[in-house]
Amino acid sequence: MPKMKTHRGAAKRFKLTGSGRLKRAKAFKSHILTKKSPKRKRNLRKTGYVSNTQEKTMKKLLPYL
Repeated sequence: MPKMKTHRGAAKRFKLTGSGRLKRAKAFKSHILTKKSPKRKRNLRKTGYVSNTQEKTMKKLLPYL
């Protein structure tokens, strides 16, 4: 059986936490920032986590994480 390949796009976007959850960046922080409030932009800097429903799928893309 050959080795499984890591999905390189996913590997660049997700990191594993100590408890085994997947950490991710939040969306909507790249452009058109003038109409977004400072509070909203500040909250977008914080870490997001992959939802429980998607976690199994994401871990399949990252077999060696």
